[in-house]
Amino acid sequence: MNNSDRPLLSVVLPCLDEARTLAACLRTVRQTLESLDAQSEIIVVDNGSQDGSQSVALAEGAILVEAPSKGYGKALKHGIAASRARYILQGDSDGSYDFTAIPLFLAELERGFDLVVGNRFQGGILEGAMPPLHRYFGNPLLSALGRLLFTRTIGDFHCGIRAFRREAILGLDLQCDGMEFASEMIAKAATHGLSLTEIPVTLSPDGRDRRPHLNTWRDGWRHLRFLLSYGLQHHLQGLVGRGSKSA
Repeated sequence: MNNSDRPLLSVVLPCLDEARTLAACLRTVRQTLESLDAQSEIIVVDNGSQDGSQSVALAEGAILVEAPSKGYGKALKHGIAASRARYILQGDSDGSYDFTAIPLFLAELERGFDLVVGNRFQGGILEGAMPPLHRYFGNPLLSALGRLLFTRTIGDFHCGIRAFRREAILGLDLQCDGMEFASEMIAKAATHGLSLTEIPVTLSPDGRDRRPHLNTWRDGWRHLRFLLSYGLQHHLQGLVGRGSKSA
């Protein structure tokens, strides 16, 4: 593929039974991308939907990628691999994020950042958009731990809308298959010396008519376990490296 044929931006949306909200998300994404003077593509990564989400994606003109083995991280890894673009923006398919903010993410990437993360606490969390336990305890605590371990100023480690340079993130060899993929991306980007920044984003109540896929205690524990295990590994390697230099 010639560089002139390569899209500048891929929007990658993981999807598991999101037929209720997917079409509206895709229309907003498409309208926003049409306002940009750049080639782009929209990829929906279906994670085993049983509600016809696949047909919705195709009807709205998206590229459909199947990721039959379930997991948030697994779906995103399939989408990143399928992308042909220089940059990728990932976001949820449940109507909770404002995709008209895509140009703001793209502007930061064009300024030279490798990873641009949304911050819901800066942009605003609308009533009913996040459970109080997550808003006032889980997310702030885990994000604070991430900043402590990886010396970064990212205030929202778990925000579902973010954008990045594809090759830079592929170089991190991300392994997590679940929700902790979000923490892994930031932690490894930090330890590998990538340039990170964040921008305010608004979180709205999602449009689902069922329970969310996120499980508070299971997924909270998986985030915590990853941050502690990878953080310990990283700091031990740093100590060994400093010891070798002083020997």
